[in-house]
Amino acid sequence: MNGLDFLYKTNIGRIILKPLTLKPLSELSGRILDSRLSMLLIKPFAEANGIRIEDYILDDVRSFNDFFCRKIKSELRPLSPRENAVIAPCDGLLKVNRITNGMVFSVKQSTFTIRSLLRDKKLAEEFEGGYCFVYRLCVNHYHRYIYFTDGMKKADRRIRGFYHTVRPVALEEFPVFTENSRQYSIIDSKELGRCVQMEVGAMLVGRIVNEKPIAGRVYRGEEKGHFEYGGSTIIVLVPKDKIKLREEIKVKSAKGEEFPIKMGEVVAETV
Repeated sequence: MNGLDFLYKTNIGRIILKPLTLKPLSELSGRILDSRLSMLLIKPFAEANGIRIEDYILDDVRSFNDFFCRKIKSELRPLSPRENAVIAPCDGLLKVNRITNGMVFSVKQSTFTIRSLLRDKKLAEEFEGGYCFVYRLCVNHYHRYIYFTDGMKKADRRIRGFYHTVRPVALEEFPVFTENSRQYSIIDSKELGRCVQMEVGAMLVGRIVNEKPIAGRVYRGEEKGHFEYGGSTIIVLVPKDKIKLREEIKVKSAKGEEFPIKMGEVVAETV
């Protein structure tokens, strides 16, 4: 039994897990990883996770957290030039689900409702029959993210919560996406209608850092923000009858499997 199995699947483990999911511990971890001393962690972390240092701009890295939210060279994350393309807002492992009776199936028997995710019944009802894109970021992924569409954005909504890991073992045991701290933007898009782009924090991630939390116009490909240390998740909600999924993603998702994706890649097209 590995460490996460112990924490999530045993009685003793769940007792230990409780304080680990609270915000103060996450904030303390963040302060440690902001320190100059934390730079000692960078090299072993990069080697252990197969991160190519030469792919990134590291001139202003002064701590482990600086490295974790490092910027990639722009030519390595080109945006699809297709006008009808719906793009991935981040690197990650993608699974797409149809929203049926307000519910999304996540992993095995674990489910969450759009209403509990958003904490807004009226808004949740707008996505019935639509799509829910779940991008799961692991520690080796690029942790900056962009807007997936153009549109007018309302001021971000923040929901305080706990900080569970987003690895499958946790998804099997808890409705993680509706418990974790999260922040989301409602975007009114000319092509897609009203959409949501949400960032979900995870264990030892105390900060979701968004560049423009206020209302205003946003543009596809514009940087939205970044996560600090840990695995994290981005969720995108699109209303029904607006898109056609990329075939490979559709096939994988139907099997309950995740599809590896990079920021700026096509995940669907408008109809």
